Amino acid sequence: MFNRILNLLEDSDRERLLKYLEPVALPRLAVLSEPDQPQEFSYFPESGIGSIMAVSPSGETAEVGIFGREGMSPPNSLFEDDRAPFKVFMQVEGNGHKIRNEHLFAALVSSRTMRKLLSRYAQALFVQTAYTALTNATHHVDERLARSLLMVHDRTAGDRLSVTHDFLAGLLNVRRPSVTTALHVLEGHRFIVAERGQVTIRNREALQAFAGDAYGIAEREFTRLIGSMR
Repeated sequence: MFNRILNLLEDSDRERLLKYLEPVALPRLAVLSEPDQPQEFSYFPESGIGSIMAVSPSGETAEVGIFGREGMSPPNSLFEDDRAPFKVFMQVEGNGHKIRNEHLFAALVSSRTMRKLLSRYAQALFVQTAYTALTNATHHVDERLARSLLMVHDRTAGDRLSVTHDFLAGLLNVRRPSVTTALHVLEGHRFIVAERGQVTIRNREALQAFAGDAYGIAEREFTRLIGSMR
């Protein structure tokens, strides 16, 4: 399995879940949970990128986190809760496994080691969300785009990222023209090559240096709590 959480489980904990895990395709825009609605399944991606969206009563949305093969979703499942005021859907198609929440929650109740690992992932996700808010408030859009591309790269096999302007605009909470301008800036520095629906990372080290302190704290916390993401 390529999912980090499933791979890091103790053997006995993995055995608790294996008989209940179901392979699942995760096409782009597939909805994994709706706001305030009971959720039947939790998902452990092996590829693809998902978005966690905060939704206001009037329908306004903002992206507050992303996940891929390093984690799972919906995030409230980590606390044996079957609903939350978030929308979760796939931004980049992939595949993985799903499990009925009744089976996942029962396993969490019976295993302290599983609860510990998933609690550590919850902490890592919380830090990512907090630093997304900080970055959106304090960094220039070019640096924020560099951070977002690095985050997607962390969760992707290879250097070609299947990302659309709409996805990047959601990550940055800006309009599409701002994404286009920022992509041109990063291309001008020869950090990336941007094509329709795809960005190729040419020089990750330089891109990370350009992002500065917009990137790195959440990733170091993930490494401290869980291990390498890539």
